Amino acid sequence: MRFLLDTHTLLWCFNASPSLSSRARRLIEDGRNEILVSAASAWEIATKVRLGKLPTGEELVSDLGRYLDQLGFEALPISLAHAVRAGRLPGDHRDPFDRMLISQAQAESLPIISNDRIFDEYRVERIW
Repeated sequence: MRFLLDTHTLLWCFNASPSLSSRARRLIEDGRNEILVSAASAWEIATKVRLGKLPTGEELVSDLGRYLDQLGFEALPISLAHAVRAGRLPGDHRDPFDRMLISQAQAESLPIISNDRIFDEYRVERIW
């Protein structure tokens, strides 16, 4: 099965954080599953590093592709269709990264692994 990771979930995977739910960890570690990481997550992580909100992320940002490869994750590019869909999503949610993840999850029929309940409001299957 294919799954999309929310940015915080991705960061927790890199840090082997106990914040990951046991269900999320099981799905992510199951080699039969395809784990996708949105280009929006790369953008979000780089932005947080630049703003000083993720001071330990500089090395991660400078070689994100290698880190994804090590974990067996695949990059999900942002298409024009994803961008238009994200821009047209209803509601007041102003986080552009979440809006893109919502758009990609909807367009690609991907469940998202996240503890953020905002995805529930957009009829995205959220697993935690």
